[in-house]
Amino acid sequence: MTYISDFLFWISTGLLVPVIVLLLIFFGRALLLIGTFFGQYMNVRKTHEAVKEQLDNLTANNLAELADRLPHNASSSFLTYAHRMLEAGGSEPHIARLLSQFEVAADKEMSTSRTLSKLGPVLGLMGTLIPMGPALVGLSTGDIASMAYNMQVAFATTVVGLFSAIVGVATLQIKKRWYMQDMLQLEFLAELLTQKGDAQ
Repeated sequence: MTYISDFLFWISTGLLVPVIVLLLIFFGRALLLIGTFFGQYMNVRKTHEAVKEQLDNLTANNLAELADRLPHNASSSFLTYAHRMLEAGGSEPHIARLLSQFEVAADKEMSTSRTLSKLGPVLGLMGTLIPMGPALVGLSTGDIASMAYNMQVAFATTVVGLFSAIVGVATLQIKKRWYMQDMLQLEFLAELLTQKGDAQ
């Protein structure tokens, strides 16, 4: 039994360095996500303001004018797919395919936030529990310096893991709202295109 326990202890201790490296990568990704998120927020806000009035007054009769009125912005997936749907005309299979592609693109865009929100706490917990073993050993042998160092590592990994998770959860919730709104607008546009195609 002692050999098994020692083997498990050796495995868990060996995982500490990979966990810390992953947490540092997650921390860097979280900082990058914050920076890109604010740029994306300004872009989404500008796009929604430009598109809202156009779609509020949109009917099957004035669809032909929409392509000229919609702004062209390569960084906006909504505008990209809206223009592609207008080019597809009333072809239902093409429109359905474009809607599915938009869903896939939106899911891919949210993957970083989702990964941070799910794996950040897991890595933080692993980084907390792994040093606790050596810390308890240091406590039992009276090595307070070793115990203090391991506890410092444990708390630091917890904080970094939770920070990454907070960034992931916050950005994921907001992005979900954005893409849900974009999907509703694209489905509305698809309905009008289909109606126009049936009328012709």
